[in-house]
Amino acid sequence: MSGFSQRVAGLTGVAEDRLVRLTESGLSEVLLIERSDGQRSVAKDGPAVATEAAMLRTIAGAGVAAPTVEGEHDNMLLLEHVENDAVFSANAWAAIGTALRRLHDRTAETYGWPVDYALGTVALDNRETSDWPRFWGEQRLVATARLLDRPWRERVEQLAGRLADLLPASPPPSLLHGDLWAGNILVRGGALVGLIDPACYYGHAEVDLAMLDLFSTPPDAFRETYGPLAPGWRERRLVYQLFPALAHVRLWGAGYYAMVDRLLDAIGF
Repeated sequence: MSGFSQRVAGLTGVAEDRLVRLTESGLSEVLLIERSDGQRSVAKDGPAVATEAAMLRTIAGAGVAAPTVEGEHDNMLLLEHVENDAVFSANAWAAIGTALRRLHDRTAETYGWPVDYALGTVALDNRETSDWPRFWGEQRLVATARLLDRPWRERVEQLAGRLADLLPASPPPSLLHGDLWAGNILVRGGALVGLIDPACYYGHAEVDLAMLDLFSTPPDAFRETYGPLAPGWRERRLVYQLFPALAHVRLWGAGYYAMVDRLLDAIGF
């Protein structure tokens, strides 16, 4: 096992052979803790445990299912284990649409979040502002492209300079999950049972929907329960999908440059 599993065992008193690795990506290690009385918890490592815990509590406070935080210990987060079957049926998608609408109906006065965060090595500049196009352009697109090769960086900078023409100036600052793809959505029996691994901030609600569309194809049941979007959402979706595409290049390598290129071409940059 790993050094992390040793720390989990020492903290919980559960033997290492009763810890099951759920995932070990480049971003975090996650272990299932199976106690002798049958109770289960999840242990996750990370550099910003308190921030992630606060985000999960904020999601739950908005009336959307999220794992209960059981403890915060240095770089270890202990969470309720949520049983899920990963069956994304039409009913499950309808429940997801309803929940996201509820999440996005929770709003703030400004865009951003009280503290900065990160997706692995991709820093998230969450400084609060009232200028949405500038937030998206400078604090998401340009900041993420800054370490890429010059041609990509320059194309993104050119796009960022035009975002006032492409994005609404002041959409409602909705509570966003911030890293919304099917792997971070837990479903069971046709219902949503938890949103996990958040990277929350307040921004245009279409950001979450755009990322979900990038890696999944939500059916009509999802669209119907979420509700209609303002005209022009398909064009804005491309601009919002560019950030996760850039982040994937940073995290997982050049194999995602084709996605970035496709999006920039479609936007016209």
